[in-house]
Amino acid sequence: MRSRLAARSARLVLASVAVAALATTTACGPEEVTDSGSSPAPSVVATDGSDKDAGSDKTDDSAGDKSSAGGSDSSGSNDTSDSAGGDKSGYGQVCGANDLDFTVTSESQAGGYYLVAAKAKSGITCTLEENTPVVSFGSDAENFASPVGQGGADPIKLSGDAVAYTGINPKTTDANGGVEFENVIISTTEGDPNPASVRLPDTATVDKPIVTNWSTDSAETIPVIA
Repeated sequence: MRSRLAARSARLVLASVAVAALATTTACGPEEVTDSGSSPAPSVVATDGSDKDAGSDKTDDSAGDKSSAGGSDSSGSNDTSDSAGGDKSGYGQVCGANDLDFTVTSESQAGGYYLVAAKAKSGITCTLEENTPVVSFGSDAENFASPVGQGGADPIKLSGDAVAYTGINPKTTDANGGVEFENVIISTTEGDPNPASVRLPDTATVDKPIVTNWSTDSAETIPVIA
């Protein structure tokens, strides 16, 4: 408040000086008005303007200092975050199919099935919170694999070399025929926006497929119908 009053008083004094100067030039003769009157008026205006500019500069400098300080504080907080654990993107999330690398191998047990191994991509840590993957061959509902409930029951955390397995039997009927596919579509949840299309090691004949739960033990994921 005092600084505002002081600034206002200074402006009033300058205005008074300007008025006095104008009064002086008015009292003089025409020649003096031209010669001496023009000099004081611009001088007063320049002084008033320079004072305002100076005040503005001080305000800007002050704001600039605060801004710099804020930037420094912000940088400091980022540094603290980094030192506390680094970049957290890709950590602690629910696994989507696009977070994982899949490997499919053909196995001979139980009449033959596909063993799927899933690992988190480099730099990602995520959790398989739904026990059973959503597996299909194509988009027809009849070619979606039915879960058989085998395998682990707890959420599985994937990071680094940790692996989760699931087993897929593409054909559970004894009848001849079926639809052939070269790829299998794997989603980690029903709402997974980015399902993975994974190349099979051979062409699969599909008829009423089944799939196990995820497990960290591949021996638990040999799909059979109880």
